[in-house]
Amino acid sequence: QVQLVESGGGLVQAGGSLRLSCAASGRTFSSYTMGWFRQAPGKEREFVALVSWSGRNTYYADSVKGRSTISRDNAKNTVYLQMNSLKPEDTAVYYCAADQRGGGYETRDYNYWGQGTQVTVSS
Repeated sequence: QVQLVESGGGLVQAGGSLRLSCAASGRTFSSYTMGWFRQAPGKEREFVALVSWSGRNTYYADSVKGRSTISRDNAKNTVYLQMNSLKPEDTAVYYCAADQRGGGYETRDYNYWGQGTQVTVSS
């Protein structure tokens, strides 16, 4: 079993930056693909970014590409999402997710989830 806890969300002005963190515990972290998703009020949960177990492969949704960086520190069992040039449309609850079978770009591709952290970008 894997437990995931997100942190780092908050209120930020448009154009600002945030670094989200996701701490994993419960079992081996290094072999898991890690992903970030977000869900705005009234909308479906959508993919943001993923990073492979090695940290050498990453993939981003078009909406955040060029503004965000996903990374991981396996020694600390932690994955990060650095978000720059934030826009009001980035406002959402951000969720960390893990999967031991390669992950993907859909909610169904992950079997472990954190509780979420709120990101609010003011205009």
